[in-house]
Amino acid sequence: MESENLTLEQSLSAHKRGAELLKICQQSLTEAEQQVLIVSETNKLNPYNPE
Repeated sequence: MESENLTLEQSLSAHKRGAELLKICQQSLTEAEQQVLIVSETNKLNPYNPE
């Protein structure tokens, strides 16, 4: 963003999209961590149920 000549609206839109992507990535990492914990605790691969 710093090197591009974006309008304020475009910059805000890019920031909002980045925040959305961050949230998606954090959720994916949390789910992956839970799967690793399940495998570590049981020494078996069990499906992860987020509910």
